[in-house]
Amino acid sequence: MATRPLLPALLAACLAAPGAARAGELYSYVDPDGVIHITNAPSDPRYHRVRRASAEAGLYRPAGAGARALPPAGSPGPYALHVRLAAAKYRLPEALLLAVMAVESNFDPRALSEKGAMGLMQLMPETAREMYVADAWDPAQNIDGGARYLRLLANQYAGDMVKTLAAYNAGPEAVRRAPAGVPDIPETRDYVSKVVALYRAYRAGR
Repeated sequence: MATRPLLPALLAACLAAPGAARAGELYSYVDPDGVIHITNAPSDPRYHRVRRASAEAGLYRPAGAGARALPPAGSPGPYALHVRLAAAKYRLPEALLLAVMAVESNFDPRALSEKGAMGLMQLMPETAREMYVADAWDPAQNIDGGARYLRLLANQYAGDMVKTLAAYNAGPEAVRRAPAGVPDIPETRDYVSKVVALYRAYRAGR
């Protein structure tokens, strides 16, 4: 089956309401629960224009005094080769795999969620089976399975990274039911925001 390259992040659907904004600009704020909201069409006075921090800082932060920084990109450590191979195999940006892995497990191959998600890419048992992963605790298999699933989702959503990430977190059915493509689930909205922020940081080489 032919695959399509994953398109750059499409943030218009991510936590946004209709409104005018300059092309290419992003706005964000952190709510009292620590959830990071990102949009290109701000409709809330709490949004601030996002600017790049210095290259040394290696992260994105809202413009303005006292703003809280987005989390810095972590290191894949010994899993960089597995990420590189999976990214090439499934035609995905390495930066995307790294960002998903950082948010899912913080690069812990033994991570186990309360719901039973396993390993670096936090694969559920059923997803692991569907992605032909025999041992979800094996880093190479886990990364390959997570990348394969991301590719299938990216194909399903025509390369829309926001919907792809939302489906990875909440499932395709939840995305199908959501009018804007991102389920109104705080965990999922927070997840998409964090992964997109880290993706941009990794993509910038930081």
